[in-house]
Amino acid sequence: MTISEIFETMDYGVAPESAAEALAWLVDQGDRFGHFIEGAFTKPGKGFDSRNPATGEVLATLTQATQADVDAAVKAARKAQPKWEALGGPGRARYLYALARLLQKHSRLFAVLETLDNGKPIRESRDIDIPLAQRHFYFHAGMAQLMEEELPDREALGVCGQIIPWNFPLLMLAWKIAPALAMGNTVVLKPAEYTSLTALLFADICRQAGLPKGVVNIVTGDGTVGEMIVAAEVDKVAFTGSTAVGRRIREATAGSGKALSLELGGKSPYIVFDDADLDSAVEGLVDAIWFNQGQVCCAGSRLLVHEPVAEVFYAKLRARMDKLRVGSPLDKSIDVGAIVDPVQLNAIAGLVAANTAGETHVAATELPSEGSFYPPTLITGLNPADTLMQEEIFGPVLVSTTFRTPEDAIALANNSRYGLAATVWSENINLALDIAPKLASGIVWVNGTNLMDAAAGFGGVRESGFGREGGWEGLSGYTRVKGTKKPLKDIQPNQGDGAPTDPIDRTAKLYIGGKQARPDGGYSAPIWGKSGKLLGHASLANRKDVRNAVEAAHAAKGWSKTTGHLRAQILYYIGENLSARADEFASRLDDMMGGKQGAKEVEAAINRLFTYAAWADKYDGQVHGVPIRGVALAMKEPVGVIGVVCPSEVPLLGLISCMAPAIAMGNRVILSASEPYPLAATDFTQVLETSDVPAGVVNILTGPQADVATPMAAHMDIDAVWSFGTKSLSGEIEKASAANLKRTWVNNGLARDWMGTAGQGHEFLEAATEVKNIWVPYGE
Repeated sequence: MTISEIFETMDYGVAPESAAEALAWLVDQGDRFGHFIEGAFTKPGKGFDSRNPATGEVLATLTQATQADVDAAVKAARKAQPKWEALGGPGRARYLYALARLLQKHSRLFAVLETLDNGKPIRESRDIDIPLAQRHFYFHAGMAQLMEEELPDREALGVCGQIIPWNFPLLMLAWKIAPALAMGNTVVLKPAEYTSLTALLFADICRQAGLPKGVVNIVTGDGTVGEMIVAAEVDKVAFTGSTAVGRRIREATAGSGKALSLELGGKSPYIVFDDADLDSAVEGLVDAIWFNQGQVCCAGSRLLVHEPVAEVFYAKLRARMDKLRVGSPLDKSIDVGAIVDPVQLNAIAGLVAANTAGETHVAATELPSEGSFYPPTLITGLNPADTLMQEEIFGPVLVSTTFRTPEDAIALANNSRYGLAATVWSENINLALDIAPKLASGIVWVNGTNLMDAAAGFGGVRESGFGREGGWEGLSGYTRVKGTKKPLKDIQPNQGDGAPTDPIDRTAKLYIGGKQARPDGGYSAPIWGKSGKLLGHASLANRKDVRNAVEAAHAAKGWSKTTGHLRAQILYYIGENLSARADEFASRLDDMMGGKQGAKEVEAAINRLFTYAAWADKYDGQVHGVPIRGVALAMKEPVGVIGVVCPSEVPLLGLISCMAPAIAMGNRVILSASEPYPLAATDFTQVLETSDVPAGVVNILTGPQADVATPMAAHMDIDAVWSFGTKSLSGEIEKASAANLKRTWVNNGLARDWMGTAGQGHEFLEAATEVKNIWVPYGE
């Protein structure tokens, strides 16, 4: 044979990885496991089998947790938490370093056990999952070391209930446990029913590291155990899994005061422009969709190809698909392993079988005769509304359509209820960096895919959830601002029967779209002063007024594209105009509330406007130090449209303290003004009208806050809701927000010192921004 013939005909040989050590570890444990509670394994109980999806063989028998088991785990975590937090950052860092080193020491054992339990190829477990899990513990050991110096105003939440999926069992554990422990929390973690073995091996190394008892607790079982953890007396719930389950968790935790982070599903676009290196884009696509058999929440499962190169690209892709090797996950020459369980295999097959649109290409590869395997599949020629273009398949199935212009690509990419990740392939860096900020996703990879690191936060927007895991931004989900808050006082509107202070009718209207607007219902209510005199009337807003305000806010989307410098100038102008009328506003506040604190509140409001004007062009993003030749740009973007239930106790300062950071960061707001003292807000509209604020950027509603809070939370075109009203409103807002899983920031009925530092600062700026990580590799 000639060298050319050898090159064309050579194939990979079998390169099996031995499972002997992993199986021996299982045997040493008796092939049966209890839970890991208070530093020890419990006696195995009634349970279920964990199987190798590539062969169907039973690996071990696990215990189904009962309510008593979950209660015991939470109790152990609660008992251990104060001492663990008191250990201090440097003390906790040493344990995290020890865990990282033990993960390195036992990396081969973890990799093989992960592959046996999950079905992913051993080279993925060995080269990606386990090293990245180690990286998270090393990185967060450093975060623990720096916490007291860099986050002096933050403290641990307490006990964290954590629920992880089966697609990346050990890596998801690391993403959850490492930051929680670093910040002084203790955890109760439930691994997925299908893939619990590496979590139990991790429990074993917790003992080897000498981790204090109760700091890490692991309970196994099905979804009912997750429900028990969500309902338990924990301070935070962290969940990674399906959007449907995430929505139920949001509803279940509403009004409980528990912190919540959700990393949910995705239907991530993979955009290929005509100037892309097509061969590289094909290789990237192999990693994007057939990595881990497509069982990846951020998989590039929705291919969008520029029409001029579509046929060439599809031809290259089909040829590459036909060379993918599907087989035993322990074979190091295998590209695609086994689907995690027959249940998931049937779900994938059912979705594909139900599709009648487009053209389907199934890779010309042999499948093993036993086990849960599905061939790499490509379906082209779909329409954006087709089921497979919208629904997460969570398997090795790629769906595709084409686009003509960059604007088309953006519209198609954003035509999804998800927003986890996106990929852009183009040799034109100007084009790529123009497209990336316009994509509704938490992560964008340029000329790469599935790039992840502990230094760069991972998480999505829309129905892909909220919160970030990793990086500085990930720590906010495991900490809170120090200080004990007092219950919010119930403030009732003044009553009276005195004569009006002005014989001319003064019925303040709503402020929507930059102009005075009559309420849809046509009703208003009298506003009495502290002395009993009638100060005027305020309009009563309803859900239709919320609708009108949302439309106005969306019409003002250009505000998000303005520069921070321009937004700062307008905020300064608002402050100047308010200052010119300071005496008038102070008098109004004193008339409504009594006393002589009006001038002080007005001065604080002016200072707050100037503070956020200063921040408008200074709240910068970061360039994360990730271990690749490239950069990960953490861009701070506006959330979008934010609905706010403003505090009642400081009617002017509270409204401005919520409005100013939101619009400074490029958001548009719908403000529900102080219910008992609305006239400060209606007077403030006159300042807005004379301060060059574009129509629709600020919208102000008056009347009972309960009448508009739930409609705002349930509205599909509002991106976040803040509430500083009553405790009952907090619960209603969180529950209604499950409709589109929007971000919420509620006070749970606790008071805030609006006149002090608690009324401003980074907490407000963080709530007003989303972090988008844009990865840009470089080099030839």
